[in-house]
Amino acid sequence: MEDLIKFVTEKTGLSAEQAKSAVEAVGTFLKDKMPGGMGEQVNNFLEGKEVGGLAGMAASLKDKLGL
Repeated sequence: MEDLIKFVTEKTGLSAEQAKSAVEAVGTFLKDKMPGGMGEQVNNFLEGKEVGGLAGMAASLKDKLGL
């Protein structure tokens, strides 16, 4: 999450504290809107945990959507 906070700070001029609040708010929004199980993927991504790379995320999303 620190990389994302730094990115938001650099792109918007927000303070680190404001950027952290923004990232957390967007993360919560995404987790609430994602289908079951995907919210945990978002959480893991924001916390910097391994989520199986982009291919793993795509496969997981495909499975969740039944494609």
